[in-house]
Amino acid sequence: MNTQQRPRVSARLGAIAPSATLAVSNRAKELKAQGRPVIGFGAGEPDFPTPDYIVEAAVKAVRDPAMHKYSANKGLPVLREAIAKKTLRDSGYEVNPDNILVTNGGKQAVFQAFASVVDPGDEVLLPTPYWTTYPEVIALAGGTTVEVFAGADQNYKVTVEQLEEARTDKTKAMLFCSPSNPTGSVYTPEEAKAIGEWALEHGIWVLTDEIYEHLLYDDAQPAHMVKLVPELADTCIVMNGVAKTYAMTGWRVGWMIGPADAIKAAANFQSHLTSNVCNIAQAGALAAVSGDLTAVDAMREAFDRRRKLMVSMLKEVNGFNVPTPTGAFYAYPSVEELIGEEIAGRTISSSADLATLILDEAEVAVVPGEAFGPSGFIRLSYALGDDDLVEGVERIQKLING
Repeated sequence: MNTQQRPRVSARLGAIAPSATLAVSNRAKELKAQGRPVIGFGAGEPDFPTPDYIVEAAVKAVRDPAMHKYSANKGLPVLREAIAKKTLRDSGYEVNPDNILVTNGGKQAVFQAFASVVDPGDEVLLPTPYWTTYPEVIALAGGTTVEVFAGADQNYKVTVEQLEEARTDKTKAMLFCSPSNPTGSVYTPEEAKAIGEWALEHGIWVLTDEIYEHLLYDDAQPAHMVKLVPELADTCIVMNGVAKTYAMTGWRVGWMIGPADAIKAAANFQSHLTSNVCNIAQAGALAAVSGDLTAVDAMREAFDRRRKLMVSMLKEVNGFNVPTPTGAFYAYPSVEELIGEEIAGRTISSSADLATLILDEAEVAVVPGEAFGPSGFIRLSYALGDDDLVEGVERIQKLING
């Protein structure tokens, strides 16, 4: 008899780390349920309701019996056509609707993009700080993450020189995200073009996450990789969705745009994984991407106001180095100066330790840098009401400044 015990859970899935951002949000909700006045800066979702015209489109779809059935695995043809038109309008280049795959949210697009091009043994360059999900999906695809770190002194943006230093003969792909989660940094078109041309020169796939494309502030400009480097279209996959732009995080509609062979592989995978995306959600997404950006602009103006307020207040916290974010809805202060310092009778050993202290003592939830790469940073989302924003940062000021 074979007495060797096999693990009950597969090593592949057992190795996945839970989402640190969701963990912080869930912990804040648990404490609120216990009656504690916790203010959460952890959630990466707009606090606005989905615009009415999108909701009404979904309500209409619910009543259409045709929407009660299976639909095309790649997405409703009318939605893929609308995404192609939206891409031309917003990104400035033409896309064949056949090269678009509608997915169950942006996360599925990210997962399937890596699964489409990465094999075991391949290396993927990951600009760091990074969104917490990227290294997990790279590992699930069998790839090896190679972190390329840029700190606050670089506004968290990597250079071609850093990427070249990290490149090996095993490098298959790189992740590009601008505006960035978690830092809110935005690459200039010149910076993005240089990275795209470098990737093209070396035959490296670029997987570019554009989920925050419309959330730009000050003089930040969009930097769409395929528009800037058209020759890269054959080795570039664009990942996007309606979640952040249209306050539709719960609707779960994203998409991939890429060369025919990669999209075909991802579509085959999706046919077994989930089949079609919910038809009702697709109807809402169709209304979103087909409409103008009036509602989006109103939300962006509110985020911009909160961004300026949060950054000005965080700059008053002792030991916080706060680069000004120009995209998304996050601030990412460096708190490296506080490591080793004593706050409220506790010596701070890491940014995770600091985040725990802030939650315990100030009843404010922030996400520590360990979720996004090295220790020494915290992420705060300003996608929450102005009153809570002010109260939350004031509590942090009081705790740390004394």
